[in-house]
Amino acid sequence: MDADLVLFLALTAFATAIAGATAFVIFWPLTLVHVRDRHPRLAEQLGPGAFLKPTALWWLLRGGYRTTPDRSLSGLATPSRISLLVILGGIAMGGVLWIIGKALA
Repeated sequence: MDADLVLFLALTAFATAIAGATAFVIFWPLTLVHVRDRHPRLAEQLGPGAFLKPTALWWLLRGGYRTTPDRSLSGLATPSRISLLVILGGIAMGGVLWIIGKALA
């Protein structure tokens, strides 16, 4: 496989991560506002300024929102979780492909 093609695929993976980030900055704040307004105990657990807090992001990644019987919360948190997974997957795949591309060059 040509190194240029691998580096192009790496750039495409990073572009996918950027698309995931766009969805994340739309849905994650909406999720946090919903939690703040409707679930004060959960908001207290996540803490103030939870947007980039590792504990809040881990709660989102492991699907902690599913323990709360609120379909609206699930409807906001699920796209947030998917977009966070897309970000992490895109960065990981882009990094691996970049390393492979540099090794082939």
